[in-house]
Amino acid sequence: MDIIEVDSFYLFKLAAQGYCCSQILLILGLESQGKENPDLVRAMEGLCGGLGRTGQTCGALTGGVCLLGLYAGRGSVEEPRDGQLNSMVNDLVMWFEEEFNSLDCAGILDDSLDSGTDYPVKCGKIVMGVYQKVQEILDAYNSN
Repeated sequence: MDIIEVDSFYLFKLAAQGYCCSQILLILGLESQGKENPDLVRAMEGLCGGLGRTGQTCGALTGGVCLLGLYAGRGSVEEPRDGQLNSMVNDLVMWFEEEFNSLDCAGILDDSLDSGTDYPVKCGKIVMGVYQKVQEILDAYNSN
């Protein structure tokens, strides 16, 4: 995966523009491919805050899964299916749960999801970690 250099300031800038974790991950992936896709970024908003702000499955995780799909998923009838995608997703999910002790947004952020106390900082670190892990997985599976 040709990953763009990402720093915490850039993540903060995207968050300050109103993008959530799942959207930020796909923006980064699209930028690394030299693309823009507002429709895809818009669709990713449904994953924000743990599936529509329900606190369920973390948007950084689901965004990371979608980012894997952006690189290894099938986009047309003519494209072959990458049989490794499910294994890549499994690797990401296992890593995520081990790293953050939960798959749920509410479980990771505790009360900060509602109060907003450490939400930007904690989520920024999670997004950065997921982005880097996706790169590692794609490199390991040679799917870039």
